[in-house]
Amino acid sequence: MWPIGRPPQWVGRAGELATVGSAIEALREGTGSVVWVEGEPGIGKSSLVAEALADSDPKWDIGWGMADPLAERVPLQVILDCLQVRMGSPDPARARAAELMRDRQLAGSDASAAGSEILAMLVDEVCAAAPTVLVIDDLQWADEASLVFWHQLAVSTRQLRLLLIGTCRPTPRRRQVQQVRSALARRGGAVITLGPLSETDVASLVTAMVGAPPGDALRQLTARAAGNPLYVRELVDALVREHAVQVSPTAGAALRGGQQLPASLAGVLTGRLSSVSAETARLLRAAVLFGGRFGASDLAVVLRQPASDLAASLQEAIEAGILAGSGTDLIFRHPLIRQALYESMPMALRTALHAEAARELATAGADAASVAQQLSASGRRGEGWTLEWLLQAAPALGARAPQLAVELLQREADAMPVGGATWDSLMVALVGAQLAAGARQEAARQASWALTVMTDPTRRAEAYWALAHTRDNAGRPADAIAIIREALAPGDMPVVWRARMLTLLALDLRLASGLDAADLIARQALAAAEEAADPFATAQALIDLWLTCSLRRDHAAALAYIDRALRALGDDPAHAGLRSNASGARIFTLQNLDQWPQAELALQDARAFAQRTGSPDRQIWASAAVLRYWLGQWDDALAELGPDTTDAFGVMYCRDRASALLTHGVAALIAGRRDQRAEAGEQLWQGLALPIENMRDREGRDFLIAAHALSLEQRGETAEAAASLAAMLPRGDADMTLTHQWMPDLVRLSLAIGDQDTALAAARACQAEAVAETRPARAAAASLRCRGLLEADPAPLLEAVGHYRAAGPAVQLAAAVEDLAVVLAGHGRGAERPGRAERGGQPIRRHAGAVGHPAGRGPASCPRHQAGRPGPAKPTRGDRLGGTDLDRGQDRHPNRPGRLDGGHRPRHVPVPTHRADLHFPHPRQA
Repeated sequence: MWPIGRPPQWVGRAGELATVGSAIEALREGTGSVVWVEGEPGIGKSSLVAEALADSDPKWDIGWGMADPLAERVPLQVILDCLQVRMGSPDPARARAAELMRDRQLAGSDASAAGSEILAMLVDEVCAAAPTVLVIDDLQWADEASLVFWHQLAVSTRQLRLLLIGTCRPTPRRRQVQQVRSALARRGGAVITLGPLSETDVASLVTAMVGAPPGDALRQLTARAAGNPLYVRELVDALVREHAVQVSPTAGAALRGGQQLPASLAGVLTGRLSSVSAETARLLRAAVLFGGRFGASDLAVVLRQPASDLAASLQEAIEAGILAGSGTDLIFRHPLIRQALYESMPMALRTALHAEAARELATAGADAASVAQQLSASGRRGEGWTLEWLLQAAPALGARAPQLAVELLQREADAMPVGGATWDSLMVALVGAQLAAGARQEAARQASWALTVMTDPTRRAEAYWALAHTRDNAGRPADAIAIIREALAPGDMPVVWRARMLTLLALDLRLASGLDAADLIARQALAAAEEAADPFATAQALIDLWLTCSLRRDHAAALAYIDRALRALGDDPAHAGLRSNASGARIFTLQNLDQWPQAELALQDARAFAQRTGSPDRQIWASAAVLRYWLGQWDDALAELGPDTTDAFGVMYCRDRASALLTHGVAALIAGRRDQRAEAGEQLWQGLALPIENMRDREGRDFLIAAHALSLEQRGETAEAAASLAAMLPRGDADMTLTHQWMPDLVRLSLAIGDQDTALAAARACQAEAVAETRPARAAAASLRCRGLLEADPAPLLEAVGHYRAAGPAVQLAAAVEDLAVVLAGHGRGAERPGRAERGGQPIRRHAGAVGHPAGRGPASCPRHQAGRPGPAKPTRGDRLGGTDLDRGQDRHPNRPGRLDGGHRPRHVPVPTHRADLHFPHPRQA
């Protein structure tokens, strides 16, 4: 049942109705679309949607959610309401989604990231089962996570049988809401702005309501409504209830004299209370405390009555046009009715009722967010029970609604004497909530101050842990190291926290003191973690060791460490974030070992774990996108990144700047390879505007640099393209960037402009990575390409082509074949087939020693590498290496996990993420 019923009378709005009707007809044909309806309160936004949907197919799945101010700080609440996700739902998919979200919250996971992943899978299933309509009313009050999710759904309607409709008031004007609207308009979505009804339409509406045309007095009275249909309806309804309208065959509908009429819409709306009993009025005053939607069971808890005793009053409120049913819940027929009733109560009464409701809900074991909403609305510190409840509920509340948690914990902290065990616990909870809310600077200040007072060793360790992470995440490893050493100095830290501190110390020492120092501390951390039997610290220490091995390019040893880390974590959803990190690391390492099929299987395993546990694969999407890129599965790579990577709002939810660098870089490189230069330019414009401030940024920029170089080369700016790629050099010992991936292109470009020094430097950098590989693989193959280009020698290129053909990275195979063809052409052998490459790969030989030009075999022997020679223009690599051949077989994995029932992963709805990794997974656990 929809919360908004079809209007009993409908007048005007023919054009607007036709616009929504066109979207409905498109859905009948299997095409999704988006409609945005805006206008002042009561202007008829919801009624327009309800009227248009009245003749929709009864087999369609239609969801309707209503945002309200009370739930604005509860992430995804309006989306959950719209999709009817609740425990015990008769729909197994919705019930499963509710269970997964509950489990993630109990585990303290980020509700926005985990919930978005789960809801994305649910939307995919629902749309696959039947054409779907999702309506969100009052988007101006939606929380940020819901806005981001709505935006992502809006883009995804291109791939789903989904009609997405949003309604919005002009105020309050929120930047995020305006960004969503602007993004929708840019993509050609339908935007409907409703204005007042004309005088003729108002007269038609009154006629339809009272059965006769309005006389002059009634026309003058309804003119007060200024064309607002809700005001007109409520005003006429009030007149009819009071028997103030007299209908005659000759005079039409006239007003009786002597009636006291309300002067405002609020007065008209609150006047409805006079039509119900005192008991029902009391019930309604309690119901307004819950916002726009409430359950009868919650209302019974607050009123301290059995739900069965409320049936008569609820029915009376429905018949009076105040309430309406919406599935298993009840709603106010219009938000303005609820607002008018709420504001008619004195402030003191409202706050007292909210405080009382919070206590009753907490006593009854209601979910943490529901209790917190009432405590927040009370505007004051709770009674004695509040602190104990908050400390117990803080992990779940911080995961579900971190801003609410910060507000309530801070309120208690402000009123509590400093010091003592309870105060220590409160400080740790507050810092944790601040971190969950993204307020890292506030969390750092709070933790620093609290540590000057705290005495409990465990609480001090937790505060130090949070403080060190804030410095680490801010790109200040030296500060993090100092904090950790200060924490460890007294020697009284519990062993589990000592182990965890050492894992973070090892991570930061790779930048400050080198890989050997990091290795030493990581091994100490591993010993302490195994002593404490702590899976988290054990896995993190092993990931630290994976990192140093990977930096040294000892990928075989790295794989052994990461496999041990995954075994230590098992399937425990409490460590889902760290496991996601480790899974991304395994995919990265398998790629570096040229074990591409195994890397794809590792991705499937990671997705299967996420599906089993309802965990967001927030660290996996980046690894998956890069994997798909190199395999030539470019449509899949773009789907991993998200449906609209050119939209600033679409990526703003990725709070990690390095993630945005990767997103724009991969998308720009794919667009450039496909010769979609406008798209590539937009991606580059946004990506290159991002600052490079720390190692994570540097490690995340290589795809962006490569895309920029490609764009410059396509414009004929070869020298500038070479200079762009050369910015990757030199690579530091602590820099994970796989520079060998891009060095063959730098060699080629440098030779084209006669810059042999840069070409030689690039070849040597690539060779250095190849020599470091304990098992020759990707870097060794790239070094062969560099050598073949530098020396204009087809033999190393033949060997590289054979390797790529056997190993499977389609993009590098295509580039190597092209390099080989150009070198063969330079030798006058353009028609010769690369026979050795056709026969399959040979083992890669290790080429030691300096790389240089043998006598007589410089770049002049290769026409493509001749700088400044006249001749016909040749297409660039970007012109020739388009996306068509590489995009064959996009859906080669029909059993990729991801749906709640184990089917396809919904690739069209990306996951809003706080900590996404780059082309290699970062081992920090936020």
